[in-house]
Amino acid sequence: MTSIRFHCPYERAKLSMRTLTIVRNLRIFEAIRRTMGLPSQAFQTLPFFANLRTQTSKNSCEEESVKSTSEENKSLSFRIERLLRGESVGSAFQKWMGEGLPIHGGEIFHAINRLRKLNHNKRALEVMEWVIRERPYRLKELDYSYLLEFTAKLHGISQAEELFSRIPPEKTIPRILVQMKADKVVQHVSTYNILLKMEANEHNIEGLQKVFEEMKKAKVEPNEITYCILATAHAVARLWTVTEAYVDAVEKSMTGNNWSTLDVLIILYGYLGKEKGLERIWSNLRALPHIRSKSFVLAIEAFGRVGQLHRAEELWQEMTSEKGLTSTEQFNSLIAVYCKSGYVKKASEIFKEMKANGCKPNAITFRHLALGCLKADLLEEALRTLELRLDFTASNKVLKSAPWLETTFSMVEIFAEKGDVQNAESLFEELSKAKYTRYTFVYNTLIKAYVKAKIYDPNLLRRMILGGSRPDAETYSLMKLVEQFRP
Repeated sequence: MTSIRFHCPYERAKLSMRTLTIVRNLRIFEAIRRTMGLPSQAFQTLPFFANLRTQTSKNSCEEESVKSTSEENKSLSFRIERLLRGESVGSAFQKWMGEGLPIHGGEIFHAINRLRKLNHNKRALEVMEWVIRERPYRLKELDYSYLLEFTAKLHGISQAEELFSRIPPEKTIPRILVQMKADKVVQHVSTYNILLKMEANEHNIEGLQKVFEEMKKAKVEPNEITYCILATAHAVARLWTVTEAYVDAVEKSMTGNNWSTLDVLIILYGYLGKEKGLERIWSNLRALPHIRSKSFVLAIEAFGRVGQLHRAEELWQEMTSEKGLTSTEQFNSLIAVYCKSGYVKKASEIFKEMKANGCKPNAITFRHLALGCLKADLLEEALRTLELRLDFTASNKVLKSAPWLETTFSMVEIFAEKGDVQNAESLFEELSKAKYTRYTFVYNTLIKAYVKAKIYDPNLLRRMILGGSRPDAETYSLMKLVEQFRP
């Protein structure tokens, strides 16, 4: 039935008067029928009587429609759902407020739950973007959790992760989880994946485990993305046994050959030094209809990590012939492989080829080259190359990325072996800013620098604990050695 909308009180009044007139006439005819002793069917055959019945029914429906429309107009959620494609949510909010109606968190909560059930994720994200931007009420953790959830669903975890970094610091992960529970928000795997990724980026393994436990308590089923995040975080932390367990979980939870998951597995098998697993996953990637340059880059670095230099060079040739060499990232992949193995001359040749191809070196290029010089025992060249990196601006994303941090840590290890406390501390400061020093093995390496240099520092253990790292048996053994150099 087509609903009829009335936009002014006059139309409503006119309808009510017409209905009253019809009802009054019906009552008159009923009285005549009873007086004459006629059956009720006798008057129903008369055209005028039939018309009265039809009018009554029609106007009754009209009144119901008015009532229904009135109730619907009281719902902000309904107005948002009824928006036409291309019509912004802002128009619904503006009309609502134009009628003197306030926007409360409860209305947004109801609207979001309705949109989620209808699988209108894009519209839900538009609602939350408007709420965060216009702030019609005091925002809570729940509002940010909605924003993160629908950003992840539509644009992926990486964008949601970037968004999270701009959320006010008081809206912490534990508080968001508590608020979600209190408001009985429908728990979704995307939300937990974002929270897991944020803890991983902070190198907070304990926090990561807590979020995963909360996820299990909420009976939210992990997916392949969940296990990719967990496996990668533990690999960066060099917790190899746990990493292997999560790699198995990734493979078991995979839904088809998703290239992004296969890329992560390439990285993980490289970390674990498992050449057979690496070859198997690479074969799966090669079988896909399309393979990206990024996959070649990751595979070159992974084969280099497991010591298969020749295989990394083969993939470089394949990438060159199939994709062409058009990006700095491509050149950096083979430069990184050569530098980690100490082949500075080969790395220099790729560096020259990079510039000849019109690709500009960046901060991470010089970081790799500095490591290569150190591996080749070319200290002066390494220090000069480190200074060259200062001419290039590196984004926070680069400075916090695993390749940058691991290359920097490799240099700290070399300086520690040489007992070069000054340079070790300088690079350690970079790692500390990225919170990479939360890992015990990083602090232990710095303490080794003091042992090799035979320098006593009573604050090392205190620095370690305050920095968020937990001392282990090796830490205490190293500290005993440091004690020997007490003046």
